[in-house]
Amino acid sequence: MLYIGIDLGTSAVKLLLMDGNGSIKNIVSKTYPLSLLHAGWAEQEPDDWYDKTLEGICELTGGYERTQVAGIGIGGQMHGLVTLDERDCSIRPAILWNDGRSAEETEYLNNTVGKQNLSQYTANIAFAGFTAPKILWMKKNEPDNFARIKKIMLPKDYLAYKLTGSFVTDVSDASGMLLMDVRNRCWSDKMLDICGINEGMFPTIHESYEVVGQLRPQIAGKVGLPRTVKVVAGAGDNAAAAVGTGTVGGGRCNISLGTSGTIFISSDDFCVDKYNSLHSFAHADGKYHLMGCMLSAASCNKWWMDEILKAGDYSAEQENICRLGENDVFYLPYLMGERSPHNDPYVRALFMGMSMNTTREDMTQAVLEGVAFGLRDSLEIAKNLGICPERTKICGGGAKSDLWKRIISNVMKLKVDVPENEEGPALGGAMLAAVGCGEYPDVNTAADKLVKVAGTIEPVAELTEKYEEKYSRFKEIYPAIKDLYKR
Repeated sequence: MLYIGIDLGTSAVKLLLMDGNGSIKNIVSKTYPLSLLHAGWAEQEPDDWYDKTLEGICELTGGYERTQVAGIGIGGQMHGLVTLDERDCSIRPAILWNDGRSAEETEYLNNTVGKQNLSQYTANIAFAGFTAPKILWMKKNEPDNFARIKKIMLPKDYLAYKLTGSFVTDVSDASGMLLMDVRNRCWSDKMLDICGINEGMFPTIHESYEVVGQLRPQIAGKVGLPRTVKVVAGAGDNAAAAVGTGTVGGGRCNISLGTSGTIFISSDDFCVDKYNSLHSFAHADGKYHLMGCMLSAASCNKWWMDEILKAGDYSAEQENICRLGENDVFYLPYLMGERSPHNDPYVRALFMGMSMNTTREDMTQAVLEGVAFGLRDSLEIAKNLGICPERTKICGGGAKSDLWKRIISNVMKLKVDVPENEEGPALGGAMLAAVGCGEYPDVNTAADKLVKVAGTIEPVAELTEKYEEKYSRFKEIYPAIKDLYKR
């Protein structure tokens, strides 16, 4: 049988066709616009996701026996606020995960409601990117729109709703709304009251691999697929990427270098760090995970290459970078503010240490290193919990750079295992669909059978020593400048 995995990203929807043995038959990507109306804002039209997804499914399955398609799994950008009215129409554009407009609401939740209470209700504290602060922002700033809300959902769940008619979400994605009791995998009555909303506005919660519906007849006819195609609940993009890289079961690690950057550590048991600097979420394998999330990762390099250097050949810009661990230029990767571990929507990116001798290569290297240092910030918190991984998988667009993977390995002192297929959330979505359709008994079995490692990058003692000194300097910069941005 064939399975479709969908990765609903920030700049494009990526669709993947996989057979039951894990062989990838086809990949299609469709882009859509991103609206940045004001500094720190990020919005998209939900119907753009839907239209491009249908277009992508038709192209993806063309030339294949469509009657063999058994299931669809969706991984998607997390935290986005999608609101529908009584006619199931979008009330306003979706407010995305990297939108920082809800800084005041975030401060209210953390300082008035209180971090300790939030952690008790949801296992997490408020970050501007989470969904609950966005709801409070809408309530305060768009009261007419707020009054029209009949359904609240996440981006990937909007796709599932349009495809199946099922109003559902999954535990991993719902964990990032600051509205779910993560330990008990249910909506938090306390948080719903705080936000002035009721549970009837929210989807039912399912495990990521559970079948939640079948294609609507009109949708099946439009894309040429059988009406019997099953759709599983799916997962937030990071949990889906973790499935796609085999990061399931206790103590495994995955680093994602996508638009955002994450370090994801799977756990058999529920746990929370003392200061809630890392996110404590439910995992798509039925267990839990800790995650540190940077708002800007591969997007830092894209910004640097496209907007500043105006250079289309990313690889060529990295060819002459050879002085690893010796760069005097530092880069703070906070283009959109930052989440883990600083939780600061006001801070912005910064270059530091340039001189008359600074080269183009030094600046490019600093961007790659700055993202690696930012990821290490979150790793250090995990280590304080006694979680000390020795190796990690890696995925995302940035993982296509061999240089960046070497930098990650040596900055973080981790062996970096490179999967044969670096398709992340789309592959994870297809694997969840295969589990839901009975191809595999559980997510762990699917990961063991389907995920293979193509090679490993090992840290080099000489480089790790150099980067240790560089990291000690990097982590002094943010505390020194953070108050400047608030002013």
